[in-house]
Amino acid sequence: MEARAPWEYAALLAAAPWLSRLPGGDGHPVIVYPGLGASDFSTAALRNFLRERGYSAYAWKQGFNFGPRGGVLEGCRAQLAQVAARHRERVSLVGWSLGGVYARELAKEQPEHARCVITLGTPFAGHPRATNAWRLYEMVSGQSVHDEELLEQIKVPPPCPTTSIYSRTDGVVAWQCSLNPEHPLAENIEVHASHIGMGMNPLALYAVADRLNQDPANWKRFDLRGARRWFYKVTGHAPMPAAMSF
Repeated sequence: MEARAPWEYAALLAAAPWLSRLPGGDGHPVIVYPGLGASDFSTAALRNFLRERGYSAYAWKQGFNFGPRGGVLEGCRAQLAQVAARHRERVSLVGWSLGGVYARELAKEQPEHARCVITLGTPFAGHPRATNAWRLYEMVSGQSVHDEELLEQIKVPPPCPTTSIYSRTDGVVAWQCSLNPEHPLAENIEVHASHIGMGMNPLALYAVADRLNQDPANWKRFDLRGARRWFYKVTGHAPMPAAMSF
């Protein structure tokens, strides 16, 4: 299924005229986090798309994502605070795969700096062994995937508008692991995409742009009226973790 990724990039190029007609953004800052084993090069198409829409898109600037090794989380925390201070407004956080876990946790740690969180194929709701990358994660990060307390913490959505974009045809992450629980500020948008190609899939990018264009003070879930209902689904939620209360 992951062999589709080059075709998704080709589809992005073909869809460029259509995507260029999307409403422009308001210029607010967006930080984009890459997936496991990937670098900022993997998110270049996504960040270029956001800049073309009028956003101030930032790479994470931490090299290859080999998990939360020494200094990585500290660097992410410092960058979020610095970008928020530079722009004097809150920052949207977009994370692909493991990068989405960083985005969610940073938004919980610095809610005063987080405008919204958007994840792409991120496994936050299930056990890491439900993904096809858990062995690689343990190998490159040197950390175990058996920290049950941490797993429960990761399931809890941030206190800001949070969107999970996922695919039932994801060849790396089990789609059930990417479902937010029912919550007024959380949603799940299903697209037809591969895991590796999700960050350049035109349907996924359209959804990202639509979500970034939302006013956090008047946030509404993704609207399926019109032609959108042919390409997207918004059904499905993970069970509410027992420790959560709102």
